[in-house]
Amino acid sequence: MSKRDYYEILGVDKGASKDEIKKAYRKIAIKYHPDKNPDDKEAEEKFKEAAEAYEVLSNNEKRQRYDRFGHQGVGGAGGGFGGGGMNMDDIFSQFGDIFGGGGGSPFDSFFGGGSSRGRRTRKGTNLRIKLKLTLQEIANGVEKKIKVNRLVVDPNTKFDTCSTCNGTGQVRKVMNTMLGQMMSTTTCPTCGGVGQTVGSRAPGTDSSGMKREEDVISVKIPAGVTDGMQLSMSGKGNEVAGGIPGDLLIVIEEHVDDTLKRDGNNVVYDLHVSFIDAVLGASLEVPTINGRVKIKIEPGTQSGKILRLRGKGIKDIEGYGTGDQLIHVNVWTPKTLTKDERQMMETLRSSENFQPSPVKGEKGFFENMREFFRS
Repeated sequence: MSKRDYYEILGVDKGASKDEIKKAYRKIAIKYHPDKNPDDKEAEEKFKEAAEAYEVLSNNEKRQRYDRFGHQGVGGAGGGFGGGGMNMDDIFSQFGDIFGGGGGSPFDSFFGGGSSRGRRTRKGTNLRIKLKLTLQEIANGVEKKIKVNRLVVDPNTKFDTCSTCNGTGQVRKVMNTMLGQMMSTTTCPTCGGVGQTVGSRAPGTDSSGMKREEDVISVKIPAGVTDGMQLSMSGKGNEVAGGIPGDLLIVIEEHVDDTLKRDGNNVVYDLHVSFIDAVLGASLEVPTINGRVKIKIEPGTQSGKILRLRGKGIKDIEGYGTGDQLIHVNVWTPKTLTKDERQMMETLRSSENFQPSPVKGEKGFFENMREFFRS
């Protein structure tokens, strides 16, 4: 099932300000909050859906990529990519300001204290790598195995329940005020809200029981990605003790091809034909993304003519078909001639058929270009 548009989910237009997006998200989040809708799976999914939309639209960089490339631009591709893996802990830890701070619930005040979600879930840091792809790999999609140096929790690390907060991640204080006793809840200063501390750790690990480890990750790149596009693999970044792993951010770099040039989803090739082939016609081979193919040059082909090979371009990343290959025909004029060749040309110079005589209504180069890009 295809994902819904993020703007549609939050009920805002594409020109909405950050404040408008935040207000819209808060309204939906409160409506479908799990404390208000216990054991309601549909409400929970809408709560998560709204959080995912807000996570993208509240971030300038992600919002720009989404506006340009859609869900694919913010990690909506297949094969392990996706922004829809947010769980409740992610949401409350990342968007605590929406719910009044600390990752708690906006309904806490009705129950006279902190929510059962007091324990804070930490998230490891993201890793960012660059992945260079050929035009062929971009056009068809590719699966790559990449090496990533990640921070991981050593399996020999032992954790103890935090003695300060007894594993809740929060400490409560009762204060006497002129209005009577009031209770405040804050993040545990000892464990940072995780609810546990390092009891013992293996040699070679840091103070958090972490070590650096090389991991080989299989990455499926969808067809049609563009230079500079960033994809995300959830949970493949650095781990964190007592929390969830960060993400692996993959930035696409397009390797410049020596013969084929990309223009959107189209591929452009400059074909140089001899004067003789242009006059008499010929069958020639040209390179495409998926190998060489034969094309026919009609007799009398003019320099600047554009030939189209339909479906020989790049698949659209959003699934809107495949581009074409455009072949720009350039008639090659000899720069040096032998004495006999020059004499032959001189005999043809005055021939009526060799005098420039454009057919009325024949399109020039720029008209051909406009016609191709309109179609």
